[in-house]
Amino acid sequence: MTDIFTHEHVFLGAGHDRNERRTWAVIALCTLMMVAEIIGGSLYGSLALVADGLHMSTHAGAMLIAALAYTYARKHANDPRFVFGTGKLGDLAGFTSAIILAMIALLIGYEAVVRFLSPVRIQFGEAIPIAAAGLLVNLLSAWLLGGEDHPGHDHDQDPEVHHHHGAGDRDNNMRAAYIHVVADAAVSVLAIVGLLLAKTFGWLWMDPLAGIVGALVIANWSYTLIRVTGAILMDISPDDRIAGQVRAAVAAAGDQLADLHVWRLGPGHFGAVLSVVTHEALREPAFYHDALRPLQGLSHLTVEVNPLP
Repeated sequence: MTDIFTHEHVFLGAGHDRNERRTWAVIALCTLMMVAEIIGGSLYGSLALVADGLHMSTHAGAMLIAALAYTYARKHANDPRFVFGTGKLGDLAGFTSAIILAMIALLIGYEAVVRFLSPVRIQFGEAIPIAAAGLLVNLLSAWLLGGEDHPGHDHDQDPEVHHHHGAGDRDNNMRAAYIHVVADAAVSVLAIVGLLLAKTFGWLWMDPLAGIVGALVIANWSYTLIRVTGAILMDISPDDRIAGQVRAAVAAAGDQLADLHVWRLGPGHFGAVLSVVTHEALREPAFYHDALRPLQGLSHLTVEVNPLP
C-alpha cells in the first residue's frame, strides 16, 4: 500500500547522459582549437591568432557551465537535500549562459561602436582565415550537440509539436549550449562577409556594422533564453497541457478542484499539488493517484481530499 505513495525524485531529462557526453566533446574540441591558436600565434607573432584563441577560451568556458551542470545533476540526482531533485539545474545553467550571452552582445556592440568612431587598420590576410577557422569549429560543435531546438524557433506556437515536445520537455541547458555555438558561428559569418566587403571595396565600416548586427542577433537569443529559463526557475508552468488534463480527470470523476499547482521539475517532468472537493465520503488520495497515473510527464503528485459533509 505504501508503494502507491512513494515519490521518485530523479527528474533528469531523457537525453541527459547523451547530452552530457556531447557537451564534453565540444569542450575538448574548443580547447584543442584554443591551444593551437595561442601556441601558433605566439610562435609566429600573430596577435590576431592569440586574440582568437583567448576568445575560444571564453567559448569553452561557457560550454563548461553546461557540462558541469549535467555532471553535477547526474551525480546528485538522489541527494535528499534537493527537495525536488536536480532536474532544474540545467535551467539554472541555461539562465547563467543567457546572461553571459547578453554580456557578449554588449561587448561586441560596444567594440563595434568604438570602431565606427575610430576605425582601425585591419590585417585582412590574418583576420579572414581565422574567422573561417572559427566558423568551421562552431559548425562542427553544432553538429556534435546534435541540433537541439534552434534559436528563435518556439515549438509552443505549434499545437502538433507542442503536445510531444513542448516547453516542458525542452532541455534548456543543451539549448543554451547550442545557442552559444550558433551565435559564435553567426558572428563568424558576419565577420567574414564584413571583412571581404571591406577588403574588396574599401568599406571599412562594414566590419563594425557586421558586429552590430551580430550583437543584436545574440541579444535577441539571450533575451528569449532568459525569459524561458527565468520563468521555470520561478515555477511558472511552461504550458497548460498537464493542468488541463488534471482538471479534466477530476471533473470526469464528478469532483471539483479547490486548488491546483503544476510546475516543471526537469525536462519532461512535472509536479502537481491538488486539493479536491468530493461528494464521495470514502474516496481517498489513492483514487486520484490511480486516475492521474496515465498522464504522461506527471512525475510527482500530491493530493489533498476534502469530502463534503
